[in-house]
Amino acid sequence: MSDGATLDAAHGVHVLSFGCRLNLVEGEAMRRAALSAGHRDIAIVNTCGVTGEAVRQARQAIRRLKREAPTRDVVVTGCAAQMDVAAFAAMPEVDRVLGNGAKTAIESWRGAWTDDGAAIADVVHGRSPLEEGVEDHTRAFLGVQNGCDHSCTFCAIPLGRGPSRSAPLADVVASASRLAEQGFREIVLTGVDLTSYGSDLPDAPSLGRLVRAILKSVPDLQRLRLSSIDCIEADPILRAAFAEEERLMPYLHLSLQSGDDLILKRMKRRHSRADAVAVCADLRRLRPDMAFGADLIAGFPTETEAMA
Repeated sequence: MSDGATLDAAHGVHVLSFGCRLNLVEGEAMRRAALSAGHRDIAIVNTCGVTGEAVRQARQAIRRLKREAPTRDVVVTGCAAQMDVAAFAAMPEVDRVLGNGAKTAIESWRGAWTDDGAAIADVVHGRSPLEEGVEDHTRAFLGVQNGCDHSCTFCAIPLGRGPSRSAPLADVVASASRLAEQGFREIVLTGVDLTSYGSDLPDAPSLGRLVRAILKSVPDLQRLRLSSIDCIEADPILRAAFAEEERLMPYLHLSLQSGDDLILKRMKRRHSRADAVAVCADLRRLRPDMAFGADLIAGFPTETEAMA
């Protein structure tokens, strides 16, 4: 969970985001949209639907926010809200449920809201995923991709965010240039399935091409970093960029989920244990200071102690 604002202030647009970095980026975009639409006393809960615990924490936060400021509107959005609108709309503390597909559009925050307080947008035809978010005075997050085309058995994200959608390469480069001009020394590219970037665009630019384009076109940017990626989809241009571009930070967070081949198969992952090891070895060969982190799931159905 990440708190995107100071929630004890008397008035303002307060954002509480759970889950991934992309939610943080979208939380900042929603804050700007709500302010532009004239909201001055509102709390936005940007939920995560990856785990039951994340949903429980979001519901707990909603109740707390209303208890602390009974007159303040509480708007709930994010993946959990998209996947179970009825449950959140039924909470007496919730004034509005807003779908993932339109939550960052200023139009969603303007005008009169519907009587039932629910507006769930079609995530299949959601808006462009290009969003900017700020962590501090030196680092900015740039959301360039949204949704996922895969069907891993443990994941409900396609239900909450729809299919993979990419921001046009030129738009991303322009946004990165603008952030660098504003003084940000580091940009982190984020997405739900970042390595699928570009597959839906007319000329299918890869993530590697995007990285190269940003570094070439924004020479004042000191550091470019990637958020979590799927190791098996790291394209050759991206691997070469790690070897040749000092400004591309030598760290990757890998979406591995398991180190056992049978469990990976049952998860419907697209890589084996050997594939993951080979990718890491290749990147370490290309960039000796390369470091890695990873997501791993413990206790997947049928997993034994020996598999863990």
